[in-house]
Amino acid sequence: MMNLSNAPQLASPVIRPATVRDHAAVWGILEPVFRAGATYAIDRDIPRAAAIAYWLGEDKHSFVAEVEGAVVGTYYLRQNQPGGGRHVCNCGYIVGEAARGRGLARQMAEHSFTQAVGLGFKAMQYNFVVSTNTGAIGLWQALGFAIVGRLPGAFDHPTAGRVDALVMYRDL
Repeated sequence: MMNLSNAPQLASPVIRPATVRDHAAVWGILEPVFRAGATYAIDRDIPRAAAIAYWLGEDKHSFVAEVEGAVVGTYYLRQNQPGGGRHVCNCGYIVGEAARGRGLARQMAEHSFTQAVGLGFKAMQYNFVVSTNTGAIGLWQALGFAIVGRLPGAFDHPTAGRVDALVMYRDL
């Protein structure tokens, strides 16, 4: 994997739809985050096939971010609810370890806003932002998200114990 730790910010990534050929790279990004169990409400022992099916499922528009041909991040975009809630979307984002702290999450989020508008969504909601994930919360707030709900003790964090989960929302 490419080492980006010395770069203050990533060169403009190419963000494109994920394909079958990206499965190994996407798993390489998902696995350490899912195994750590600190930010996603996903079973820590989720098998690779189940994780790929979840992240790249038919109900989602899934993307990868590449820098110099290496996949360094991924996100998905999906309808949050059917029927009367179908105008609101939901996303999940993960930046590979070597690319963290370089602005990629912001770039993927901004890309997702454009994609969401193009798909006809009017708002975006993050359903379950773990309260200890302060970097993500700060970024989402800087990008116009408001905390609209708090779920007390809803997440069982592997080191902090039961912590709150936040619901965050913004119009597009």
